[in-house]
Amino acid sequence: MAEKQYLIMLDLDARKRHYHSAKGGKISNFMVQLEVRVDDVWREVVRYDCAHDFIHKDCYNIAGKRRKIALYVGYPEALSMADDDINENWQLYKANFLRGEFP
Repeated sequence: MAEKQYLIMLDLDARKRHYHSAKGGKISNFMVQLEVRVDDVWREVVRYDCAHDFIHKDCYNIAGKRRKIALYVGYPEALSMADDDINENWQLYKANFLRGEFP
């Protein structure tokens, strides 16, 4: 099984965490997450993953409440969607999160 994992700093207080694994050349597991540092603690803001074989996006507010959105796409599409969405929208997600709103 091939695995890839990395962190990309987007700003001093924002980063993207990426993980995926593949079996036989096909994505079998993934997680892509935007994290924002608040009071020296990294907090999850948006996470895409396939926990329990259920592809979804979790959005968090600063109070820790979560909103789950089901995604009806395949693993490769969801992984690409996650990377693209966070790369393009991380500043908006961060601003909403810090205002106490859901991203």
